[in-house]
Amino acid sequence: MTTDAVRGIADPTIAKVLAEFLDEQRRRLAPRTYAQYDHVIDLLQHCLNGYAYSGLDKADAELFDRLYKAKGDEHREFCGIFGPEHILPNVDEFLGYFMVRKVMCGKDLLRAAGTVTKKLAAWLAAKGHAEADEAEIAKDLGGDASRDLPAAKDLAEILGDFADEQPREGASRTIEGRFSFTRVEAGSVWIAELGDRELGPIAIPAEITGMCRAGWTFSGAVALFGKTWRIVEVWNVYP
Repeated sequence: MTTDAVRGIADPTIAKVLAEFLDEQRRRLAPRTYAQYDHVIDLLQHCLNGYAYSGLDKADAELFDRLYKAKGDEHREFCGIFGPEHILPNVDEFLGYFMVRKVMCGKDLLRAAGTVTKKLAAWLAAKGHAEADEAEIAKDLGGDASRDLPAAKDLAEILGDFADEQPREGASRTIEGRFSFTRVEAGSVWIAELGDRELGPIAIPAEITGMCRAGWTFSGAVALFGKTWRIVEVWNVYP
């Protein structure tokens, strides 16, 4: 990877490489499918520009700080400074954090985010922009995301509807936060806040527990009625 001796900017940059990727996809995909690729890559760049700097070493962090804070034509975003070796190390945050928490979208785009990431990882390796083992990890993450992100959205909607029907009057305690599903059985789940004790069993219809996965998390609220906990609010579900 060569760099501009004066500016310290990689050649090629992330932005240039992603534009090349999209250009190749445009020539082979139907317009509707290409539009999804274009949207996902745009979101990926937003994610990299907004969050990837936190993983830089000291020298690169100083370079980023200097160019990001520059005025006018000297200003650069993350994707306009660094090279494609920074893409795949940030895929997990893109799929597991950014797409779930920062993007309001439907299941089709969530599924496409995983699919496009998987295709991009393979393309980067084929072009020599990423190591094969690194690309395989990213491809696995993309494959998981294309399956799990839409499923988690479905669960958030259905579990949220169920929680909305639960009475809240008479609760002796209510906890709001983020909870993980620690155990799942037909008709019951057990949950825990990070580092806290397990709560449960919590009764939920079997058709909903069939959609839950141990290790997935949800943000919302639970309430205690006597010795029984109920899920009374669900804001989102995270694979």
